[in-house]
Amino acid sequence: MIQLLSQYSPLMFDLTGSELTKEEQEMLQHPLIGGVILFSRNYVSSEQVARLVKKIRAAGKAVGKELLISVDHEGGRVQRFRDEFTELPAIASLGENYTDNPSVALEQSRSHGWLMAAEVKSVGIDFSFAPVLDLSYGVSDVIGERAFHNDPLVVSKLAIAYIEGMRDAGMAATAKHFPGHGAIKADSHKDIPVDERSRDVIFARDIVPFRKLIRAGLDAIMPAHVIYPDVDSNPAGFSSVWLQDILRRQLGFEGVIFSDDLSMEGASVAGGFAERAEAAMAAGCDMVLLCNNREGVIDVLEHANLQPTAESAQRIQRMKGESLFNRSALLESDYWQQAVHDVHQIC
Repeated sequence: MIQLLSQYSPLMFDLTGSELTKEEQEMLQHPLIGGVILFSRNYVSSEQVARLVKKIRAAGKAVGKELLISVDHEGGRVQRFRDEFTELPAIASLGENYTDNPSVALEQSRSHGWLMAAEVKSVGIDFSFAPVLDLSYGVSDVIGERAFHNDPLVVSKLAIAYIEGMRDAGMAATAKHFPGHGAIKADSHKDIPVDERSRDVIFARDIVPFRKLIRAGLDAIMPAHVIYPDVDSNPAGFSSVWLQDILRRQLGFEGVIFSDDLSMEGASVAGGFAERAEAAMAAGCDMVLLCNNREGVIDVLEHANLQPTAESAQRIQRMKGESLFNRSALLESDYWQQAVHDVHQIC
């Protein structure tokens, strides 16, 4: 058992369905559990998911802790909630529009970020893991239309506007997948990707958006389960070179580092699930995610030795953001109607 720090704990896991099971109720009260990530299987309607969120929070508060609740809700093919939510175009459309009219595309990016965040926050969820900062090289199927553009400066400009929209809606932003997953075909969900490019090339291109957003006060980053052998033999998410030497010290990042899902094949190089969680935190992650593998979660809860620091707890606490609208007020607001109109103009 570990002592809770600022009411936060280091493991985020997933739920099996649209209602809490008895097992999940108990797991939410475990000292290592600090958050929940929701998927499409957890969503039936806006009213249902809002009730589910309240039950999750109540389970945490019963043992004196505040749980973080998150979702991957980017738009395009990665949008977990569909019915009663605005259908958001993939952010690649924003990059395409930038070529024709940069100022319009930047306003569209801000509206996209605001609308995504406002609708997610309106059902009580703290944040979405967005935006994607990977560059579009045309080779990665798992990234594809999830990337803004191939040009790191265009990605930076669109992402800054997107995050401004998120912040206007009260949501903290998480940039992914540091230092960049777009240049390789292998999918880290299914493979152990290796990016053979030189350190100089990666720093000259892929890291540029991360560097610029860090300077703009980025809240959180998710590293890739990708090996960059010219820098380190470990995948970025398990590498103290990437997370501490480069991200923290060289780039000056002071926000939260979330691991990518530890059930992905790209994480298997670190061993079993308990070993993966320990390795990710030892490398510098503040919170680790483990999804779609209940046995793996239980293995971590029973065997992992995770010691979150006070610094991690303080960083994680900032991910709560603000709740500016309840759902009914949001749908009646002029801001929402204008943002829906703006987003519908994105081709």
